Amino acid sequence: MMSNQIRDHKLTERQTRPLKKPVQNAREVAEIVAIQALSFLAGEPERLGAFLAESGIGPQSLRAAAADPQFLASVLDFVLRDDATVKAFAKESELHPTSIAAAREVLGDPRWERDVP
Repeated sequence: MMSNQIRDHKLTERQTRPLKKPVQNAREVAEIVAIQALSFLAGEPERLGAFLAESGIGPQSLRAAAADPQFLASVLDFVLRDDATVKAFAKESELHPTSIAAAREVLGDPRWERDVP
């Protein structure tokens, strides 16, 4: 009898909403945006080839390089320097271009780099 009660119980709207993992910090979000940008570049061989040629990284090194915040910043630099590329990435990722620029700024935050005299 109890299983019938459970089966007939209607879930509330709150119980059926997808769970959202809370964002830990701005740096984590910026890294996620940069990884999305890298995936975007990898989706088109011509763009990926141009990025690899400019960065000097080989395709076999991409996965390891993606763990480096400076590399991730360079991915966003590459995307942001061309209007057509940033607009295409913004559309695909459903992000506003200013959010992409903000992610780049967070990755280049001087608090994370050594002070230069």
